[in-house]
Amino acid sequence: DLQPHRYRYWKTPTFDEVFVKRAAPILWCYEQADNLARREEFIVCWDEKPNSQALEREPRQRMRPGQIERQEFEYVRHGTVNFGSELVVHDGTMRGWCLEKNDSQHLCPALADLFAGFKGTRRLHLIWDGGPSHDSDYTWSFLKNYPGWVRVHLTPAHASWLNQGELPLRSFAARYLHRGTWRSRAQLMEHLLEATDEYDRLFAHPFTWSWTRRDMRRLVAVKNQ
Repeated sequence: DLQPHRYRYWKTPTFDEVFVKRAAPILWCYEQADNLARREEFIVCWDEKPNSQALEREPRQRMRPGQIERQEFEYVRHGTVNFGSELVVHDGTMRGWCLEKNDSQHLCPALADLFAGFKGTRRLHLIWDGGPSHDSDYTWSFLKNYPGWVRVHLTPAHASWLNQGELPLRSFAARYLHRGTWRSRAQLMEHLLEATDEYDRLFAHPFTWSWTRRDMRRLVAVKNQ
């Protein structure tokens, strides 16, 4: 029953004033997403799925009664793709970008394209984690080109789960990458970008986010007793 041969990583955020300072504005955005959208003020979450491998595999043997699906072990590796995506919080739609590298220099052009899609709106709230490409001097310098209009909200350390952008990436990968095989890196990139359009048509929906600022303050109070 103890299973000493198994273990799982576990990292808990520190529930201090810094956590509250970062988490509260994000939770406020989620609580007000619909109201803000009606005022032309939109909330966008950004997240990446780095180093998705473009693997070419032999055809699998499909499952049948008495036998599970079988996959040939050998494969051909055609490189990797860094896939970044936005989630528009109030309607759950997503959009993807294939980045040559997962760094600030390749992130910022994708952000410029993302921002262009909201041109003319009142304000844009950008929620993401504190990854190196997000919190670099290069990226902050780029964001200064959008003073007042783009408001950036960093999730607290070890609390990237506050970023709703992780949710569509997880379900997207399960639907469109699992069991996939690609003959080239370019084919994987084409698949990723086409699949985001289908995802929006068939599966996109706003997530029901139930954890509020009140819940956060209760948890922080308990943790600090």
